[in-house]
Amino acid sequence: MLAYFSIFIAMKRLLKKAHLYYYQIIVALVFASLYPFLYYYSRLPVKFHGMNRVRYVLSLFTSSLSGIFYRFKFEQEIDWNKPYIICPNHTSNLDISTVILLSKRNFVFLGKDELLDNFITGIYFKTIDIPLNRNSKFSSYRAFKRAEEYLQKGITVAIFPEGLISNDYPPELYPFKNGPFRLAIEQKIPIIPVTICNNWKICWDDGSKFGTRPGVSEVFVHKPIETDNLTILDAETLKDQVFDIINQKLKSYQAGLYNGGKEAIDELKTDEFLET
Repeated sequence: MLAYFSIFIAMKRLLKKAHLYYYQIIVALVFASLYPFLYYYSRLPVKFHGMNRVRYVLSLFTSSLSGIFYRFKFEQEIDWNKPYIICPNHTSNLDISTVILLSKRNFVFLGKDELLDNFITGIYFKTIDIPLNRNSKFSSYRAFKRAEEYLQKGITVAIFPEGLISNDYPPELYPFKNGPFRLAIEQKIPIIPVTICNNWKICWDDGSKFGTRPGVSEVFVHKPIETDNLTILDAETLKDQVFDIINQKLKSYQAGLYNGGKEAIDELKTDEFLET
């Protein structure tokens, strides 16, 4: 029996690695086909909406052709004509595509400056997105001033408040940084907490350790939290509120997964075995 289980584990590992390579090839091919448009839109003056249209198409096609789809559930309808600060949890590179497909093409990312070196995200962080070096106070100040300017123009800003992808597997929600919540209060901008429930099971981090697989990304978009009546002294409370909202949703999803029958439990146990 153990021998059959070992063969099953080896086959699953092989298939997930094969899917990772397939996904990377799809990303490269779609990006190459869209690059002429991206090059044009990125020339000065940068065409903001053109840049966002390209990455929307890129995310849609690379995910769909790889068998990865997204199911968005909304606590209430979102008026995307208004600017927001979007705060999702972060466990996977797929989270970037998740936010792109959610945000209706009128947004920017604020993220770590390492993304400048990526062959896809680099062109965006050199043009419309906002790179941030958390070890530099000047870089942080400059990044959040630029975010303020976008918000004042009616453009949504997406920030992963954990600032990193968890090293734990299954991942735990890391403590949030203060920046997004101070920014929201100072600019009187609503925050939208977003719970990305299971991207880590489709592609944990960049997929290099466990590979990737087709699947449906389950995403819960919470109702916006208004900040009109808050002061900067409320930033810590707001941060804790958003953390608790996302964390509770993650725990309820995980509880539902474990209660979803033998197949769901066996899948989680297999993933945990693969880690060892």
